[in-house]
Amino acid sequence: MHSRIVGLISATIVASLSSASVLALDDGRLKGQLMKLDPQTRLEQTCDAEVLLRINRDRASFNVEKVVAYTFDEPVVGENSIAAHGAAFRSGGNWYHLSYDCVTGPRHLDAHELHYEIGAKIPKGDWAKYDLYD
Repeated sequence: MHSRIVGLISATIVASLSSASVLALDDGRLKGQLMKLDPQTRLEQTCDAEVLLRINRDRASFNVEKVVAYTFDEPVVGENSIAAHGAAFRSGGNWYHLSYDCVTGPRHLDAHELHYEIGAKIPKGDWAKYDLYD
């Protein structure tokens, strides 16, 4: 059930990002869905959505479809922060290394600080090893 809710929220985030120019996390429906998650999952989903939005806004060469915080290493989670230095994102049918640090408010519904670095493209031959899909 939990993974189904997270999947639905991820789909909602992508739909919100692709259909609106406003910050996705300002959407009341999305916040309602996020509030159904446990706080740690909400923190990760909020930060994943925010980094997806920021990369798409900041870097016209990317059209990020998915962010995975734990691809190469488990994120370090604090009370209101996540350091995902082993993350990855999918754009244009390719996967890329990603490192980000995100700080949210106490309800984990908005990112107060976000710093990210995009790394190299992940070779397709490595995708299966890291559970990245085609």
